[in-house]
Amino acid sequence: MAATPTPHNQATEGQIAKTVLMPGDPLRAKYVADTYLEDVTCFNQVRNMLGFTGTYKGKPVSVMGSGMGVPSIGIYSYELFNFYDVNNIIRIGTAGGLAPDVRLRDLVIGMGACTDSNFAAQFRMPGTLAPIADFGLLRKAVESAERLGYDYKVGNVLSSDVFYNDDETVNERWASMGVLAVEMESVALYLNAIRARKHALCLLTVSDLPLSGEGLPAEDRQTSFTQMMEVALEVAVSS
Repeated sequence: MAATPTPHNQATEGQIAKTVLMPGDPLRAKYVADTYLEDVTCFNQVRNMLGFTGTYKGKPVSVMGSGMGVPSIGIYSYELFNFYDVNNIIRIGTAGGLAPDVRLRDLVIGMGACTDSNFAAQFRMPGTLAPIADFGLLRKAVESAERLGYDYKVGNVLSSDVFYNDDETVNERWASMGVLAVEMESVALYLNAIRARKHALCLLTVSDLPLSGEGLPAEDRQTSFTQMMEVALEVAVSS
């Protein structure tokens, strides 16, 4: 383990659980901690990227924000895996649905992460590396969703570096290749996990449909996210 704390995380050794839930929004991390965890302590406030550790069904679980985009989650997940000896990171985020059968509020489990990012170039692979989820975590997520009675879809997601894209045809082209939804973080999480020989999974709630212009109002989103959080917590306690 490298020296802790880091420039981005004030936690010391032992303050972070082996499994971390990682929403993009640090205030959503606080919501998860306040709503679901017991005996909670805050281990990080640097840059307001809040992190908490507590217990869920008696097992230690941490939750920490990742910020928006590949560079941000790339930093936080790298440090968790390599400096804090975290074994599992489960991203819990929002996405724009792309596939025709994806609807608002759907739960999407990211089996693989397509991307327009250059993040993988640092690994200097002699070809194209396919960033994929850990199958053990994915299987537990599917089993948990079915046990809880929640509908879900499993497949490729797109991790894009661009939120406002000057090329308005890109989403249709990704959809034509079966990509379920677009978000901005999973590829870096998956690649960092693969490189560190650790485990990662992306769970997403569909909050908007870019191709049709539909979207959830802010006041409706909290209930929709609850299913994703509960599935992630069930995976955490079984990992």
